[in-house]
Amino acid sequence: MRNTSDPIKENSNVMNAQGGEKKVMKKILSVALSTAMAFSMFASVAFGDTAVSPQQQFDALKAKGVFTGYPDGTAGLDKEMTRAEFAKVITKLLGLKEITGVYSYNDKNYNAKNWAAPYIEAVTAAGIMEGKNVEKKIFDFNGKVTIEEMAKVLTIALDLEVPTETNNTATAWAKGYVQAAINAGLLDTSLNFQSNASRQLLVGAAYAIDQAQSIKVESYKVSEAGKVVEFKISDGETVKVTLDKALEANKETEVKFTYKDKTFTEKVTYVVTAAQKVVSATANNLKQVVVTFDGDVDADSAELESNYTIDGFKFKSATLSSDKKTVTLLLPAEQTLTSQKAYKLNVSNVKNSDKSKVFKETVQVTPVDTTLPEVSEVKGLGTKAFKVVFSEPVKASSVNTTSNFRIDGKAISGYVNFTYPSVAVITTDLSVGKHTLTVNGVEDYAGYKLLQKEVEFEVVEDTTAPEVVSAKATNLNKVEIEFNESVKSVSKAYHTSSGKTGTVTVEDNKVTVNFENDNKLSLGENTITLEGVTDYSNNSATRTTKVTPVIDTTRPEVASVTAEVYNNNHVITVEFSKAVESTDVLKTANANFTLKNEKGELVTTRGFTAAGHPVNAPKFVDGTGNKRVQITTIGELAQGKYTLEISGIRDIAAIANTMLPYSTTVDVSDIAKPKVNDAWFVQESTGNGSLKDLDIYVTFSKEMAVSGNGSAIDPNKYNYQINANGPLLPLPNNTEVTQVNAQQVRISLPAKENGYLGANDTLNLRIANVADTKDNYIAGNVVSTPVVAKDSRKIGVESAKAVSDKKIDVQFDGYLSSVSASDFGISATDATYNLKLNSVETKDGNTLAHFEITTGQSLNATASTANFVTVVAVENIQSVSPNGIRVGNVSKGLTDGIAPKLVENNNNFSVVEGAVVNGKKQYVATLTFNEELNVANNTTGFLARIGGSEATVTKVEAGNTNQVVVTFEAASTTQLTGSYVELYLNSTNATNKFVTDKSGNAADPSNVSVQKQY
Repeated sequence: MRNTSDPIKENSNVMNAQGGEKKVMKKILSVALSTAMAFSMFASVAFGDTAVSPQQQFDALKAKGVFTGYPDGTAGLDKEMTRAEFAKVITKLLGLKEITGVYSYNDKNYNAKNWAAPYIEAVTAAGIMEGKNVEKKIFDFNGKVTIEEMAKVLTIALDLEVPTETNNTATAWAKGYVQAAINAGLLDTSLNFQSNASRQLLVGAAYAIDQAQSIKVESYKVSEAGKVVEFKISDGETVKVTLDKALEANKETEVKFTYKDKTFTEKVTYVVTAAQKVVSATANNLKQVVVTFDGDVDADSAELESNYTIDGFKFKSATLSSDKKTVTLLLPAEQTLTSQKAYKLNVSNVKNSDKSKVFKETVQVTPVDTTLPEVSEVKGLGTKAFKVVFSEPVKASSVNTTSNFRIDGKAISGYVNFTYPSVAVITTDLSVGKHTLTVNGVEDYAGYKLLQKEVEFEVVEDTTAPEVVSAKATNLNKVEIEFNESVKSVSKAYHTSSGKTGTVTVEDNKVTVNFENDNKLSLGENTITLEGVTDYSNNSATRTTKVTPVIDTTRPEVASVTAEVYNNNHVITVEFSKAVESTDVLKTANANFTLKNEKGELVTTRGFTAAGHPVNAPKFVDGTGNKRVQITTIGELAQGKYTLEISGIRDIAAIANTMLPYSTTVDVSDIAKPKVNDAWFVQESTGNGSLKDLDIYVTFSKEMAVSGNGSAIDPNKYNYQINANGPLLPLPNNTEVTQVNAQQVRISLPAKENGYLGANDTLNLRIANVADTKDNYIAGNVVSTPVVAKDSRKIGVESAKAVSDKKIDVQFDGYLSSVSASDFGISATDATYNLKLNSVETKDGNTLAHFEITTGQSLNATASTANFVTVVAVENIQSVSPNGIRVGNVSKGLTDGIAPKLVENNNNFSVVEGAVVNGKKQYVATLTFNEELNVANNTTGFLARIGGSEATVTKVEAGNTNQVVVTFEAASTTQLTGSYVELYLNSTNATNKFVTDKSGNAADPSNVSVQKQY
């Protein structure tokens, strides 16, 4: 059978061409094609398989509406079938659409009353059958069907391939069709093909087709983590399908497979209750973060607070919900999130419930608290105290006063014991029965106060001491025990023996016992004893419980690596998944950290050793619990991509786990955080009475985002304050923030009667969560900046640095669209030097100008006593910003950026020949510079040659304040007289600083390259 590319589809229609010739587009059921492929399996059913009798076959097909029996109830299997009956069977069997209201043939009584018309039209439209007389349009619905005619119809219906070679006794026109049916196993070669086909023959063929169509998938099972699907087939067989790619959990996916020459496409869902991803992280208050997973997580790892980090905060606890899908993280009492600030939460080492997945994800969370605190529960603790639970963390200062609580309308005589974050136990005498508690004034960390609330509760007498509900030990030093009621105090806690005591902390009904290393738990089962466990009714008892510590066997991993620029150095921050051992981090030339450049070469400059290790010891970031480490370079790295390799770092578990070697790419191409370079305002009359509007211009150091989370044109990112003691206000409604240029925005406040600012008022602007176009958020995320009136704003000079005896680099504190050299000069003791402008560049959004002295004078070696000054009146200065703000009066002392040089005379280099020591002739060379020096005692700083042969440098030291003394040795036979002596400063002096002046300027190796003939 040929494989057709014309898929067989339902609901086929006739397409008529000109001249009345009927041309049919075959769009039969695709399943018919597959049934033809399956005919060879079922041919025995049609021809003599006694397992299912012809009557049983008929009954099965009748139940499906394919056949209809005769009025007397018989199947009429021995009868010859008519063309009308054949048309109905084909229509029903192949699921063709019955066509009504169309009558394509001219047979007598072929009309709406003819029961067979819809079926005849269906097979005609599908191109399966045609009229006996095409020209006269006669179908002959009562005519008989010969076996060879039946073969033709089945061949066309099933799109069988008609062979060119035949071997059968059919009529010539039918030989190909009959051979196709014989090859497919539909007909036996011994039949009389010219004879009429019986109903039994058609029933057998139809049953075979129906059975092939009836194979279907009853059920499936997914195994091997979504890689294997086993399909249960309706015939009792099972088909195992191994996928190239594992199914995604809890997502419907189509899986294709072939069974008994039939292609199946089944929709499969790999149902997994174990979590596969972090869905979200939310913070509805400023103390708690709720992490939601898409399934169940492992309690031990999910409740380990060290598995979560968020921008420098250390969580106090992690509590898993009863459905095991959400974890609530609690900050310590002394730490609070900032409202509406975007944080990055790192989740690492949390396992899902079947431990098939370990999470290492970063999600964003932005705290937003918009609800008032409420009373969640009031519970009597016997007749001497009651407990109040609040809906969210509340400030202790607003709870620790009995004046905020009243019982039955009366003041309380007692005291409050507050347990962070939200539980207060108030001790006071209470009678048995119902009482009403009134609460007010309690405040959350967003400053919202609870509205006065009345809650009814009941007091019953308590005569039983607290009982242990559960206990766990997540390491060898800490045991957490939960009781069935609030605990007032515990007098003593120990394990194994009374001498192995621990420190007790009570928080409501939870007691934590911390054991020092000398008293730490054993690896096996430990018996914990707590003496004097007392509740608020003063019931007391000694309680014991057994715990087996859960040993931490998880290796520390690197959760993230980031880089930023700070104080002209790069700071590389490494976030570990858990607390790490300080001795592995806090050491100089730390071999556990190695930096390579994009070519894979070791970085040996900017604060890294010859082996690529950081010269300065890495440091822990305060408040991160030994999880965040920073490596600070010495000077900025060149822009580009680097590889940081980390290894050998251990965690602080009782039995330390060592990380696997790790490497990652650190991209320092554009990581600098934007800053506010300038801010000024214009308040002026609108021309409409006393209305004045206010425009605030803010210039940033980088091109800023104008869309997304970091958009700098979002009015919600700004607040303003008038005068230092004024409130911080949101921008008024109808304020517009527009982009002036890539680095500047204008904040236009709507007009206001008499304006916003009085004559002596000051203006301050708070900016939060704006980012540059590379998604680097403003330094600190929130910044406050003073805003000055444009009329009083003048651009100044941050620094003026002499980089040679004639060249000066000037960094202005604003951006200048025009720089005029005639505005400036160098004021020295003897005169004022004129300048020319060589070039201008932008650094951090501000203008850096490169000037050169044009007169014959030069600066001295240290640029001392020289100043960069303005030489014209302010009103005549031509150096201005795009907004017309001029440079103000300037007098800035020059800083020394001039490299030390050898003095310009023949005495700058001398060599003295010494004695032979250990078979080597000793030589001492002296280099004399034009200023005082710092000299590194490093023999790699110089290369010496004598007589054309390389000598060995044995010592480098300072001579007089401006001299370098280099000792080298050569073969004992060398002689200074008549020799050519060469001395070269190492070409890496710019970074390794072998020779610098007192300001740290490195000598230029091209200047310290001396040769002398003796």
